[in-house]
Amino acid sequence: MEDKNIQVADLGCGDTSLIRLLKVYPCIELLVGVDIDEDKLRWRGDKLSPFMGDFLKPRDLDLTITLYHGSAVERDSRLLGFDLITCIELIEHLDSGDLARFPEVVFGYLSPAMVVISTPNSEFNPLFPIVTLRDSDHKFEWNRMEFQTWSLYVAKCYNYSVEFTGVGEPPAGAESVGFCTQIGIFRKNGGRATESCVSEQHHHHVYKAVFTTSYPSLKQERFLRLVLVNEVSQQVESLRVRYLRRLKEQEDRESGNEPKDTGCSDTHIPCFGPVFTEDEKARIEKSPKPFCVGDKFFVPLQRLLAYPKLNRLCAEEEMMRSVIADSVDLSVDGSAVVVDLHYYSDYVFDF
Repeated sequence: MEDKNIQVADLGCGDTSLIRLLKVYPCIELLVGVDIDEDKLRWRGDKLSPFMGDFLKPRDLDLTITLYHGSAVERDSRLLGFDLITCIELIEHLDSGDLARFPEVVFGYLSPAMVVISTPNSEFNPLFPIVTLRDSDHKFEWNRMEFQTWSLYVAKCYNYSVEFTGVGEPPAGAESVGFCTQIGIFRKNGGRATESCVSEQHHHHVYKAVFTTSYPSLKQERFLRLVLVNEVSQQVESLRVRYLRRLKEQEDRESGNEPKDTGCSDTHIPCFGPVFTEDEKARIEKSPKPFCVGDKFFVPLQRLLAYPKLNRLCAEEEMMRSVIADSVDLSVDGSAVVVDLHYYSDYVFDF
């Protein structure tokens, strides 16, 4: 699993709806929301906590979500070096003084790899029943020329490129007004700030943390163990059942009965189970096969590691052995998982 370590901050996060949408992306490891409404942050924070499903199916990478009480025009070094900063319907709430400081802080000080800014398009307003400002707290609403002029100037000052788009198509016959909401996508020339550039900044914490939570992931040993033991147990059971079916087919042939063709093999199960590529099938077939000694069934760890899902979780035999050793029975030399060949349920389902 490749660590991508994506960090995203939403300035003026409000009801945290964007953060809730972004947290499902597996490449993001840090999500930060900043807003001046502390009460709203506290109220919405609990909705960002992990659900039961997040523990049953942990993420590949860690995810931490933190909400800060503070202003988008304050400098806080904890937001340095981010990959993306979003400002959704924010700048129109800033007075002239804050609007002047905004580029200095976001583009100059924080200097993320990408900034996304959205703001109302005033040219769209006449299409609404009321043509005044869309919100009583808006200090201004720009037309497309005003927003693009400001954006291009900011981009030039802080070494960014910018492209424009929007959301909210106008109705037929009013295409000339443009999108309901206009968006500027700024990309820093040269990409993400280097670690050395970030480390040179002084620690300057002005935001107040009001909520933080961490999600379970496979990078945390206890959750990796739970998932790995579960997957190993399922795969061993699947192999055991197939082994018994093949024994039953062999007994039927020896007794002169025509065995039922179940179509089951280690690399194909009809109607359900994983579907493997040709390369994956070949890797599985080349790995050590399960075997039986007396009433015990042995599945070599190398066989388990040949299956893509288990290999993604744990690519080395020694690591697999150390993680599952306390939860499953291993052979004396630790090279195979050992289970009983027959269970009571086998007789119930007549393998």
